Amino acid sequence: MTIELCFAFSDKRVARQAAQSYGGCLYEDVKDRLHHQPFASLLCTTHSDLTALLSVADVGAYRVDRRVMKARDTLIPVGPQPGAIGVFTMVANPQLGHDAADEHWRDEHAPLALSIHLAMSNYAQLSVLHRFKGPAWDGFALCGFESIEDLETRFFASKAGARLIAEDVNRFADTQASPRRVVVLETRYKT
Repeated sequence: MTIELCFAFSDKRVARQAAQSYGGCLYEDVKDRLHHQPFASLLCTTHSDLTALLSVADVGAYRVDRRVMKARDTLIPVGPQPGAIGVFTMVANPQLGHDAADEHWRDEHAPLALSIHLAMSNYAQLSVLHRFKGPAWDGFALCGFESIEDLETRFFASKAGARLIAEDVNRFADTQASPRRVVVLETRYKT
């Protein structure tokens, strides 16, 4: 279990300042918009100053378990990381609840996703263990690709695969309540 704190921001500048001060992985929306997006930036860190970070993260704050389902081949210790990531914010299917939905996401969906998203170069699940403030989200899927173009055009290996993923996501997630995907670039800051 890898425990981190994740903070969602509506302002990229504020998120960047927090990342510079407290370190961690900053995921920034590739576009300058927030309309219909759940957040503009997501900062995940192991820094212990929860109070300071809670005061600047205006969208939400969560304790998460980072589960790496497919490790990245190329990882730069500090600075901008290669590729692009699709962040899917998940709200659990209310018929299952958090624990059962999370178990399905980890044990059933992850292997399926890895078999269908063939161009996906890395994949992590941030399972929410505790919500300090903000929307009642249950997790964040970080689906990494070598480029934004690959993320946009090679997300599914086939139409049949896209249907299988959609059917499975409907089993464990509330697709109506789950926010839209955010395409982000990742930058790592010293902790």
